[in-house]
Amino acid sequence: MATGTEPPRPLTGVHGASRAAIAARHLRTDRWWLAPAGTAAGLLAFIVYSTWRAFANADYYAAPYVSPFYSPCLAENCREMRGGPNWEVFGSWWGLSPALLVLIFPLGFRLTCYYYRKAYYRGFWASPPACAVAEPHAAYSGETRFPLVLQNMHRYFFYAAVPVAGILTYDTVLTFRDEHYAWGHMGLGSVLFLANIALIWAYTLSCHSCRHIIGGKLKHFSQHPVRYRLWGWVSRLNARHMQLAWASLISVALCDFYVYLVASGAFTDPRIF
Repeated sequence: MATGTEPPRPLTGVHGASRAAIAARHLRTDRWWLAPAGTAAGLLAFIVYSTWRAFANADYYAAPYVSPFYSPCLAENCREMRGGPNWEVFGSWWGLSPALLVLIFPLGFRLTCYYYRKAYYRGFWASPPACAVAEPHAAYSGETRFPLVLQNMHRYFFYAAVPVAGILTYDTVLTFRDEHYAWGHMGLGSVLFLANIALIWAYTLSCHSCRHIIGGKLKHFSQHPVRYRLWGWVSRLNARHMQLAWASLISVALCDFYVYLVASGAFTDPRIF
């Protein structure tokens, strides 16, 4: 029971005794809160949309297009996709949406991504909300405790993301068929899928883990000219990692929504040739 005589708690963090005695929580006069608020709104919109589509278990295939949320389709209850990624690894006992079996890999890759960690730490947890703005938390343990210690699995999610991107590349090739599976055709969906797979590969290869795998543990770049050149290419992509993260996130949602419109009959895929 409080008596009113307890000594005040010692200040920690930016207000600790060893820091400058500034009463204001920050000295920024610009609209610093716009960036984290916009980030949170964008991520929240994608979370709501992707959750709806993942659990819908419907309108994810319209020949020749398959939603990237449902590829590869690993359950027996998948729609039949002629020549598509139908792999009945899970039998009839799996009654939920097949998207839940594969989304864990790209989702884990993005959740543990260095950029996305910064984005949702700031946007949702205000840790910290912005540069030169103190976070409201009294203590900070970093990523040393559960569940944040699982962020160290980012490299392993990268290993899983690469074959998923390869399968989506195969799906993109299949879009150059018509609804009767005849080759030599191209629709508006083909263009969207091409843009999407280009952005997905650019985002995946711009990953910090990919950059370290290619150029890490080398003492002399001069003795490894091929790896040095690859490292330079990946480093240039890495400089645009944030932009590629958002562009690929939007493109994958746009492709899924396009397939939903075509599969549900709300839209007819225009043919280019």
